[in-house]
Amino acid sequence: MKRISEIYKEKAIIAFQKEHNVKSVFAVPHILKVIVNAGVGRLKDDKEREELARFLEMVTGQKPQKRPARIAIASFKTRVGSLVGYRVTLRGKRMNDFLDRFVSATIPRMRDFRGIALSSVDEHGNLHVGIREHIIFPEMIGEDVRRIYSIQVTVVTNAGSKEKAETLFRLLGFPLAKK
Repeated sequence: MKRISEIYKEKAIIAFQKEHNVKSVFAVPHILKVIVNAGVGRLKDDKEREELARFLEMVTGQKPQKRPARIAIASFKTRVGSLVGYRVTLRGKRMNDFLDRFVSATIPRMRDFRGIALSSVDEHGNLHVGIREHIIFPEMIGEDVRRIYSIQVTVVTNAGSKEKAETLFRLLGFPLAKK
């Protein structure tokens, strides 16, 4: 299986130029970064939160950043500065490695998967994929799982429009649903 970075260099640039009538190679959009988010939500004690942080570190290959609450919301029992989630921002080689595993191994393991909905691509050209069960990642095979965590993966591009981003993701091999 070819890597996403190789597909981009060998096929996607040329195909995108033909389809969108772009003359310069530098005008072809590319993936800037991948952001992986996980909220702590109902996790009460520090042991469960650290387990979530270890999972994110295992999947992404990078230590997650703690995200504090910016405002207090009484109905959610959050105070300013309390931990509400973890975030990992991937760029470069780690980003490419994560995307290769995500597209080729993780997404096909999703339950009742029929393609990534086109509504997951926003008007700026970014792709947002919500994952309900973290156990679909290949790194979780054989692990004793006590809780199921939900995470969100955001693929940020410089496409600028939804149509260009959809074309880019299809050329890179992302399994987008049909129109």
